[in-house]
Amino acid sequence: MLTGARIGVVTFPGTLDDRDAARAVRLAGGEAVALWHADADLHAVDAVVLPGGFSYGDYLRAGAISRFAPVMGSIVDAANGGMPVLGICNGFQVLTEAHLLPGSMIKNDHLHFVCREQVLSVENVDTAWTRLYSVGERITVPLKNQDGQYVADEHTLDELEGEGRVVVRYRDWNPNGSRRDIAGITNAAGNVVGLMPHPEHAVEVGFGPDGPRGPRTGTDGLRFFASVIGSLVG
Repeated sequence: MLTGARIGVVTFPGTLDDRDAARAVRLAGGEAVALWHADADLHAVDAVVLPGGFSYGDYLRAGAISRFAPVMGSIVDAANGGMPVLGICNGFQVLTEAHLLPGSMIKNDHLHFVCREQVLSVENVDTAWTRLYSVGERITVPLKNQDGQYVADEHTLDELEGEGRVVVRYRDWNPNGSRRDIAGITNAAGNVVGLMPHPEHAVEVGFGPDGPRGPRTGTDGLRFFASVIGSLVG
């Protein structure tokens, strides 16, 4: 049953995971609204997901061109006004390029594309996107990237740690060399979150990766979407 929450999912040229993100929104009980990169109108959505892929072919660097798409001007304004925004993989890269989140994403330290089931620990449950998790909870979601190494200067890293703005952290293995095992962060307000792993690929029993609760639980990512819907309608 739909909750009334309208979640926009942006498609850029080269986006790959927009349909997956829209399905995750629907499975969580929200209404998925397609947003096109060239259209500045957000069509009265309550939150926005920037999905994964290779927007504009990752020319210049990942997310650099997408930052200037007409839709992003509206998203930046809405995010600064408090609208929840989630950037997944390429979406995280776009958020750093748009200066909605600090730091940057560079090529993996091993210089190879990586695709695997990744264990994460949830560090912050006070964001619009993680309120249904528990601090320290371990979840398993897919990871796939080649420009996934999160970097920032030491002052920024210390600030993120000190303010509790690391949202999820890599556990068991750091797949790309990200500083301090950071897999995802939030802004100070907690409405903007970016992460490299793909929660939208872990939303259905039998289709997602093995989780800590048993084989093929597969739904560890669903609560990212249910969290924001709950924060909007709860």
